[in-house]
Amino acid sequence: MAKKDKAEELLKTLEDFTSKENWDKFFSIRGSDDSFEWYAEWPSLRDQLISHLSCLHPPSGDAGAPAPEVAAASVQILVPGCGNSRLSEHIYDVGFRSITNIDFSKVVISDMLRRNVRSRPGMRWRVMDMTSMQFMDESFDAVVDKGGLDALMEPELGPKLGSQYLSEVKRVLKSGGKFICLTLAESHVLGLLFPKFRFGWKTALHAIPQKPSNKPSLLTFMVVIEKESSSVVHQIAFSFDQCSLNYNENQGRDLLEALENENKVRSECSTDADILYSLEDLQLGVKGDLKELIPGRRLQRTLGEVGVSRFSYKVVFLDAQQLPEPFLYHCGVFLVPKTRARDWLFSSEEGQWMVVESSKAARLIMVLLDSSHSHASMDDIQKDLSPLVKSLAPAKNDNGAQIPFMMANDGVKERNIVQQVTSALTGPIVVEDVIYENVSADGSGLFSSKDLMFRRLTFERSLGLVQSEALVITEVCPEKALAETERKKTSSLSKSKKKGSKRRNDSLTSLTDESRNKLKVDHNYLASSYHTGIVSGFMLITPNLGSASLSGRSVRTVIIGLGAGLVPMFLRGCMPFLDIEVVELDPMILNVARDYFGFIEDKHLKVHIGDGIQFVREVAVKHGDGSSSKIPEDGKEISKIDILIIDADSSDPSSGMTCPPANFVEESFLFSVKKSLSEGGLFVINLVSRSPSIREMVVSRMRAVFTHLFSLQLEEDVNEVLFALTTETCVKEEFYPEAASQLQKLLNFTHPERGQSIIDTTKNIKCMK
Repeated sequence: MAKKDKAEELLKTLEDFTSKENWDKFFSIRGSDDSFEWYAEWPSLRDQLISHLSCLHPPSGDAGAPAPEVAAASVQILVPGCGNSRLSEHIYDVGFRSITNIDFSKVVISDMLRRNVRSRPGMRWRVMDMTSMQFMDESFDAVVDKGGLDALMEPELGPKLGSQYLSEVKRVLKSGGKFICLTLAESHVLGLLFPKFRFGWKTALHAIPQKPSNKPSLLTFMVVIEKESSSVVHQIAFSFDQCSLNYNENQGRDLLEALENENKVRSECSTDADILYSLEDLQLGVKGDLKELIPGRRLQRTLGEVGVSRFSYKVVFLDAQQLPEPFLYHCGVFLVPKTRARDWLFSSEEGQWMVVESSKAARLIMVLLDSSHSHASMDDIQKDLSPLVKSLAPAKNDNGAQIPFMMANDGVKERNIVQQVTSALTGPIVVEDVIYENVSADGSGLFSSKDLMFRRLTFERSLGLVQSEALVITEVCPEKALAETERKKTSSLSKSKKKGSKRRNDSLTSLTDESRNKLKVDHNYLASSYHTGIVSGFMLITPNLGSASLSGRSVRTVIIGLGAGLVPMFLRGCMPFLDIEVVELDPMILNVARDYFGFIEDKHLKVHIGDGIQFVREVAVKHGDGSSSKIPEDGKEISKIDILIIDADSSDPSSGMTCPPANFVEESFLFSVKKSLSEGGLFVINLVSRSPSIREMVVSRMRAVFTHLFSLQLEEDVNEVLFALTTETCVKEEFYPEAASQLQKLLNFTHPERGQSIIDTTKNIKCMK
């Protein structure tokens, strides 16, 4: 009795259930003859447990089936973390003779061996760590665990040890075998257990009957998990509700909640192609042999486990669609920053295949970073990922070749954050000055690349997308550097360059506070190639523009989307006959343009804060009958629009269309545009989409509305500038040079060479037949 009291006292202080020394001491005090049953007693377990074990062999009466006692004796059973429980002895005594018991306590294994060596000679006892078993794969028909998993799941090491143990269970079980786990079914245990056996396993949960008691206590549950050869996702079966779990209200509520959540996940998995597989599921062949390259195979999985790596990662695994090809890499890793994880290019299947193609890798492992990685450097993440991705490399990469890590880069050498503000409509807005890498000095040798400095406007909601970019100068823009800018600057200078940016706290050491105060935006130069492309399209209406210039008539120009105000300021300077109105939804953008990009309104350049779609529709309604280009309103004449430019970005980066927002290419709006335009008016859309299907959809809608369509595909950008005319006649391609010459004469520059890039771009405008 004294020994029992000491054991009970020791048990109260046994805080670390994973300590081998503590268990040795416990079992030494307890003794070999005093068994300790953590959970339900044998009478409560017997019927259900024997029923599940008996199903592991064909019943008697089948042709060629062994007798029941022979079948039972041949069932290979493993009891991990056996302790000094009598569970395996009871199982042995009902006819299951091939039982192996393991425990990491030498004390208890010695005691149990002595206790059973004569009465149960077929029973095997081995000192072994249940988280690292020395058994061959698929050695057992059943693994019977009575409290072993629960004991491992202590707060600090539990998730790691529990995961290792369950991985071993999956490994040593034969196909068709069963894992029978007796557990208190606490939420942190089920949170590990259910996902581990999600794909290719059948799971059922039973409540173990308990004697009635006035004092509520924790109920024991039997989780029975059967190993299948398929990858089917099954719902977890159970035959009780909270009313029947009347021993502990909290336990019953938590258990039913865990079951409901897991079955919801499993239901989604059974219908969703983007299932998050675990490495173990994949290694078991749920999606084929990982060591083989299977053209077009794409799957999602989680990578990294608590205690094994610093972080957990969501990974998209892609085998190139066309194999074999002369790939640069047999396997590569592509890191996607959290701020870009929702971009269509990385979040959609179509976009991901484009990344694979550009990576030149036979297998690409795309890693989507999230907020859990925010405080880690890219070097830390790469070190953490390196050993993990090796398990996903195809067999050809087993020769030890290093797996390259890739990440989009915007080519910025130095940067300085000028201002950061947050808008209720747009979110965080960043103004920064940058110097680009790999920009060689101009041929004259008078100006080096370090003299070329640019001010950029970016929105945090679409990081990597440069909304506006301007050349900044101190006093006078170095003219000879402009040619080099046009020729050499190949980094992200437009809205199309969707590349990841470097760390934002890099300092622009070449810019002191004093020199920054002298910087100003050069409004006589367009740094973004798509801005140049927009203006080059004016060639299509040079007869109208020339007539207006000569007669002194104003050309009503409406731009939807202010950005940094660079296009309207440029047009205001070089085409004074334009009357420019900008429609911007967010007043914060106007403040930023004024304060940091030198934007100035005057009588020929005004900004309306409002909805661009509504603005155009109001003009269309006023001119619905098409009888006149001007009508009276409150004593004022409201004219139709001569040039309408849509230069707005989408707030939804996952839509597949970065510019413009989807409602700007709805047919209803396009018809409003047509009604709002004057005879011979020009409609311009800056389209940014990497999806051919989305691009075709936009073009198809515009064809249905407009008589003539033109396209300018920018060589280095994803941008495509689309131009539409309402007139039945238009400039023929053979007259492009003449029209471009007329446009050049209309551009009013102190230095004519500034407009040369616009004229050169006109050569790339194509009529869409």
